[in-house]
Amino acid sequence: MKYRSWFIVPGNDAAQLDTAFSTGADVVVVDLENTVPHGSKGHARALGAEWLATYRTNVLEHRDMGRWVRINALDSGHSREDLAAVMAGAPDGIILPNATGPDAVRQLASEIYELEQHYAIPASTTRILPVVGDTPRAAMRIGDYLDSGHQRLHGLTWSATGLALSIGASGVREENGCWSDACGFVRAQALLTAHASQIIVIDAAFEDFEDGQGTARAARRSRADGFAGMFAIHPGQIGVINAAFTPSEEELEEARAIIAAFASSPHAGSLPFGGRMVDRSHLAMAQRLAGLADMEAAAAEARRKPILRPA
Repeated sequence: MKYRSWFIVPGNDAAQLDTAFSTGADVVVVDLENTVPHGSKGHARALGAEWLATYRTNVLEHRDMGRWVRINALDSGHSREDLAAVMAGAPDGIILPNATGPDAVRQLASEIYELEQHYAIPASTTRILPVVGDTPRAAMRIGDYLDSGHQRLHGLTWSATGLALSIGASGVREENGCWSDACGFVRAQALLTAHASQIIVIDAAFEDFEDGQGTARAARRSRADGFAGMFAIHPGQIGVINAAFTPSEEELEEARAIIAAFASSPHAGSLPFGGRMVDRSHLAMAQRLAGLADMEAAAAEARRKPILRPA
């Protein structure tokens, strides 16, 4: 499954939930947290559970679409009710905001396990994506996820707005558009810890959804930095993000050429290529890029095959 675009949809907005199915997002996140007013939490849970059951599989395109839920923080007083409502729809995963560290993941995992048993969901199939670094203390503990891996821990992500709120920052970006020092620190820690743990890492959303060029620049930078995908807060951002995280034909041609060059000289540590020297780190990146393309081609072929149903 692809993880390029993660579209956050307010759980209490029936119209947006209905259209989320056709936006092209790789993952739709039913949000029960900060986009939902306190008085609408119950309504959001009901609508979210209904959506999860209805749109489990994108039948029109014959492809799986990620169905995740962002619950409220564990200390909010709402998280257990959130889980009890949405687990009936067997979401692919749960996003945990304001995660204080690996202990929070373990606590959430134990609660999910009980609900998987209750709803006859295969054990340990519901994954967890914690939002790390929302507070100064949590920011200093991001590296703890490396030594405290959990089988449900699918990846890491972070929130610029959550961090700014906790430290009283007036903004999250510098005048040149770069992240503030605090945001850059948390972002880099999440990125490095996820790669060291061999799990995915998803970048925070670009805040100004009306700035298409800004979204494109941010998405290209995210992919260049090593993120697997990026959150979207508006449907207009989804296509831009998908395009930024999809390798171009030129990139694929170069990757295949590098792979072929090393195949012809299997014992070489480095080789001249296109007027520069490439080594085995370039080969590893090329193999990863080509592998991604092969997976996408296989998925496209699967979608073209007819859906066979028993007589």
